[in-house]
Amino acid sequence: MQFKPRFAGYDAKTRNSFAQQAMMKTFGAEIVDLKPGHCVITAPIKPGVTQQHGFAHAALTFAIGDTAAGYAALSMMDEKAEVLTVEMKINLYAPAKGDLLIATGKVVKPGRRLIIVSAEVAARNNDQTRPIAVLQGTMIPVE
Repeated sequence: MQFKPRFAGYDAKTRNSFAQQAMMKTFGAEIVDLKPGHCVITAPIKPGVTQQHGFAHAALTFAIGDTAAGYAALSMMDEKAEVLTVEMKINLYAPAKGDLLIATGKVVKPGRRLIIVSAEVAARNNDQTRPIAVLQGTMIPVE
């Protein structure tokens, strides 16, 4: 589905907001694709973000999935609005094994007060990419 943003400067606004996220900086995450209602964020799987089996920790999977969904929502909000997560659910269905996580956030239903979002997270291991989690949630604009 293609969406039309409410604010022509959504790209710069979204990237500026993302640049202020200390946790994303700590993870080495970056926005690699941004369109109205769509955001892709990647994060390397470094030793400091793994769990006891050597897989990326579920907290990293959740964090970049939530963030990708949130910035997909922000790309659809008014100029002065910022975004907050109201609720988010995650289903983890495969270990996050590899060298990079890729979260694709999407707007499912843009509303004026609540925006329904989803995200899919995949793990890249060498040349193979495998889906590992899905998230669904609700975002709200705040000023």
